[in-house]
Amino acid sequence: MNEALIHRGPDAAGLWHDAHESIYLGHRRLSIIDLSGGAQPMWTADNALGIIFNGEIYNHLELRETLIAEGHHFLTDHSDTEMLLHGYRQWGKDLPLRLNGMWSFAIYDRSGREIFLSRDRFGKKPLFYSLQNGTFAFASELSALILHPEIRAEIHGPSLKKYFAYGYIPAPSTIYQKIYKLPGGHNLLLKLDDMAFRISKYWDFVLEPFEHIPANPEETWGEEIRNLLRKSVQRRLMSDVPLGVFLSGGVDSSAITAFAAEAAGAERMKTFCIGFEEASFDETKYARIIAERYHTEHHEEILSMERARGLLPEIIGKLDEPMGDSSLMPTYLLCKETRKQVTVALAGDGGDELFAGYDPFRALSMAKWYGRFIPGPLHAAIRLVLSSLPSTHRNMSFDFRLKRTLRGLSYPRHLWNAVWLGPLDPKDLESLFQEPTDIEEVYAEAIEQWEACKQENLIDKTLQFYTKLYLQDDILVKADRASMMNSLEVRAPFLDIELVDFVRRIPHTYKYRNGQTKYILKKALEPVLPREILYRAKKGFGVPIGRWFQEGSLSLDRKGAFPHLHVPFMTKMEEEHRASRMDHRAALWNIWLLNSWSKR
Repeated sequence: MNEALIHRGPDAAGLWHDAHESIYLGHRRLSIIDLSGGAQPMWTADNALGIIFNGEIYNHLELRETLIAEGHHFLTDHSDTEMLLHGYRQWGKDLPLRLNGMWSFAIYDRSGREIFLSRDRFGKKPLFYSLQNGTFAFASELSALILHPEIRAEIHGPSLKKYFAYGYIPAPSTIYQKIYKLPGGHNLLLKLDDMAFRISKYWDFVLEPFEHIPANPEETWGEEIRNLLRKSVQRRLMSDVPLGVFLSGGVDSSAITAFAAEAAGAERMKTFCIGFEEASFDETKYARIIAERYHTEHHEEILSMERARGLLPEIIGKLDEPMGDSSLMPTYLLCKETRKQVTVALAGDGGDELFAGYDPFRALSMAKWYGRFIPGPLHAAIRLVLSSLPSTHRNMSFDFRLKRTLRGLSYPRHLWNAVWLGPLDPKDLESLFQEPTDIEEVYAEAIEQWEACKQENLIDKTLQFYTKLYLQDDILVKADRASMMNSLEVRAPFLDIELVDFVRRIPHTYKYRNGQTKYILKKALEPVLPREILYRAKKGFGVPIGRWFQEGSLSLDRKGAFPHLHVPFMTKMEEEHRASRMDHRAALWNIWLLNSWSKR
């Protein structure tokens, strides 16, 4: 199990076991903080508490000072791992509430005969677990967990449908039966005497708009956003190894680059960018603008079809669970190239989710109008007419966005976001699996988040979906797997808890305003970034998979298709896509990846 995670921690390995208690702890280390003193598993001086920990605690030095003042004695120089041990002794199960960072950890309390597991608020660091055959096992990846001799790994049919409904498998489900993800913001306490465990939520993302609006919110809130983001970036520059920044040329990565370069002073910050041969997907020229403005040591790589195909076996060979986000490819290449020069990179993850940065926010006003004035029976007819229009495969083309929008509007409001983003809608799910689809079960997570949002407006309900589901189970999973496959740590300044706690209280009317996405963030960054960066059209980290399937560079293996899938329906989709009659890029990619993953 430990060897299966060597890519997550190539620098050192630690194993410990108590044969009498049948307790085994294993750890792989990517050495970043306190290189000489941070070996794990780590124990308190009296051997009463032990820990294995993956992540970084950015406020560990402040917490260490507090603990020293309370009488705790530290053996290491500046290890955040040791701080967690003393913090648990001081604050017990309330420890996660005090942490600012990313983590999954397990603390073994020998006298209390219990194991305490915790995962950070947004689930940046993974944690899988299973209780089977009297054995409780956990790991950072499924690929390690399923190597345990007592853990059976059998495909879970409902999770397979969720994979095609969302393009990823949302927590707590995994692709396997009886194996689960601990959701972000949750703890798990295991009692060793009877192997009973309890899961509890210690934090949740809640939208609570300020009741008082300042006289000039753009100026007042903008200054606070700048200050909090600057402070967050400075925290995440904490490292005993080389560090850099992912720079796409978008608003979020450009802001992080600006504040990182400011903090670095005379030392040139390293920035890294991936481009594409196809112009509609390429953003390298914008990245160069920021790199020149802030005098960074800038590095670019171009992802061609030939290079992508060469990377796919490498990526799928390390992927512990299928995920249908095709931007995993450029993210993987970006991490691969970045790791040649640094061990830690800062990224812009979280900015779009917190500040309403995605295209579906623009679709909401049209959606209200469409639902009010177009009778339900006409929806299918309108979709049929539009589907007959030729499909183009440029990045975020108008026909692609229009067809996607109308697809979602054929269903109730609480399903809009999931259907807009998902590879298949409920009707096509039934065709692919040749059985009825229980919409309430398949989309249970999306429905839960829609209902959990106490604000009644569509913008906030959509923000809730993106932040609680899409960010945690797609964006952050992609970032974690792509980076750790290359032994690179990625940090997300936008997910600093102080910044999140402020932004979640800004009313939605200042996030999406008069057709402008990320309105308040862009206003806040006007003193920092040029307008051509702030107010250009968003591209996203897309990949031209639509064209690849149309040209035959990628194709489905019908003979080796995953056994649950209906081959005639797959064939029909591929033929329609190649003839430009329909745009099935996302569905075809998800099928192709699942087939390739299952063969592995």
